[in-house]
Amino acid sequence: MVADPKAKEKLGISGLRKAAVLIVSLEQEMATKVLAQMDKDTIERLSFEIAKLEDVTTVERDRVLEEFYHLSLAQQYIEQGGVAYARALLEKVLPPEEAQRIIETIEQSLRVAPFGFLHKAETENLLTFLQEEHPQTIALILAHLGPGQSAEVLAGLPSKKQLEVVKRLATMEHTSPEVIAQVEGALEKRFASLVTEELRETGGVEAVAEILNLTDRATERGILEALEEEDPDLVDQIRRLMFVFEDILLVNDRGVQNILKEVENDQLALALKTASEELKEKFFRNMSKRAAELIREEMEFMGPVRLADVESAQATIVDAVRKLEEAGEVIIQGRGGEEEIVV
Repeated sequence: MVADPKAKEKLGISGLRKAAVLIVSLEQEMATKVLAQMDKDTIERLSFEIAKLEDVTTVERDRVLEEFYHLSLAQQYIEQGGVAYARALLEKVLPPEEAQRIIETIEQSLRVAPFGFLHKAETENLLTFLQEEHPQTIALILAHLGPGQSAEVLAGLPSKKQLEVVKRLATMEHTSPEVIAQVEGALEKRFASLVTEELRETGGVEAVAEILNLTDRATERGILEALEEEDPDLVDQIRRLMFVFEDILLVNDRGVQNILKEVENDQLALALKTASEELKEKFFRNMSKRAAELIREEMEFMGPVRLADVESAQATIVDAVRKLEEAGEVIIQGRGGEEEIVV
């Protein structure tokens, strides 16, 4: 018996199924980014629903995508001019009842549950602030978080406090909305700077690497040598970001020849799997014709490889480049190395 393509449309589709249909309709990279914004509990439920998907018709998929598009439009309209403004614009392109249904969906999502702002906070940050809170307060918060997030927070608490929180959570009944609002208001101010949406990257290792890449070689060496005495691991992170595998394009030919002396053929073949054609040719022209042919053949017969293995091989070669640069056997354009040449 062939199912009526419009059967689900008549019966209605659950929100979870709609989300699953939307995810599988996206490109894999975009779908991954969307899932990354969800908590673990939601990802688990959604993954299970995706695994169950079988009879998704073209009609159902198009309807879900259309609804998502109109919900996105409505959200934008509400942000621009409020609910009435959004309803007026939607009714120009949709039947009144459909526009009303979308507006109601948006309004419902705007009614944030207690402690909803904590759902996007990192577990580590939550633990930092909750360590000194009273067990009753922690229990109240965990009662309003998802099971996955609550489990992570509970696991990070000292064993004695874990027991106190669990006992209070187990015996918790009804809590006055006024009490919840008071606790929520106090915590929201303290967590404001920790909520993921409000974080802004204004520094970090990446910023240091970017700045040092633009300094002359002597200045860079002086800063890193002084910093290495205090924090060698941090210096290693900075150096890795300052020079990446593709930057070997900035190494002179003699330097590339020195790099080849330090690298095994199978390691180079693996590292070149994701390299640009320009970088591949730079390596090939600095080795014998026979050696270049062997590398090409190895890359061809290697077949599919894990990206992590490629990146590991590239990191090993980058480490070799850094050591050769320190020894003066590699010159990188724009790094001040040209001025250190002694004839």
